[in-house]
Amino acid sequence: MAEIAGIFAVSHTPVMTNLPHAPAEEVARQVFDEFRRTGEEIARLDPDAIVLVSNDHLHNFFLGNMPAFCIGIADTYDGPIEGWLKVDRKTIPGARSLSAHILQHCLDSGFDPAFSLELVLDHGMVTPLTLAGICGDFPVVPILVNCVQPPLPRMMRCIELGRAMAEAIRSYDGAERVVVLATGGIAHDVGTPRMGYVNEQFDRRFLELLGGTDVDALTSFSEAEVNSAGNGAEEIRNWLVAHGIAGCRNFELNHYEPVSEWYTGIALGRWRGE
Repeated sequence: MAEIAGIFAVSHTPVMTNLPHAPAEEVARQVFDEFRRTGEEIARLDPDAIVLVSNDHLHNFFLGNMPAFCIGIADTYDGPIEGWLKVDRKTIPGARSLSAHILQHCLDSGFDPAFSLELVLDHGMVTPLTLAGICGDFPVVPILVNCVQPPLPRMMRCIELGRAMAEAIRSYDGAERVVVLATGGIAHDVGTPRMGYVNEQFDRRFLELLGGTDVDALTSFSEAEVNSAGNGAEEIRNWLVAHGIAGCRNFELNHYEPVSEWYTGIALGRWRGE
């Protein structure tokens, strides 16, 4: 049976790679150092696969087909799809058997995720892997959560999906160690007059609740206040999936900085084991 060897979450934004020197030097250095430390910790765990929880930015899906959740079950994935992103395009290996196992377990648990053999990865997955220095080093299982086009999955539903995914990973006998990496910006607006404003108060309260044990308070706050933090803040759902995988306990924040030059609240954290 597979062990969940580590569960991590980090913000993602393409501006970190496209405009790395936009913030003050010390601010950027601390963020990039934290990404490297996260990558080094994952590499030390030497996982057989990384379950990547993120969201599609209207590259794989659009209004003609917008699933709440989608699991990639391909042998390889190309990315990033954005030609303007200053990240080298790579072919990243997939963990197809583990993907199929998670898909079937989620279906058996009352979820109805879509699946795809043709996902292309965008900045939401490739940028964090690149900044962490591990892009292409380990097979991945992409899990996409709809954080873009309403109706969006409920916050509690994301936690419940994470719980089902934890059961799926632990019941898989084709790997020894699996790492989870969730990625998503916290407070940020994209393409609105508020772009560049970071609601630090929302971010800090969300992260505080994530570090507690009151799941109802966490999901209630997230549902009620996410709009105050911008349209991009809907990506907190990715963090909540990871929280569910972790059993909704033992989250530790490693770093947080509201970086208006990168338009996003930048956070990195992990869930500690028992």
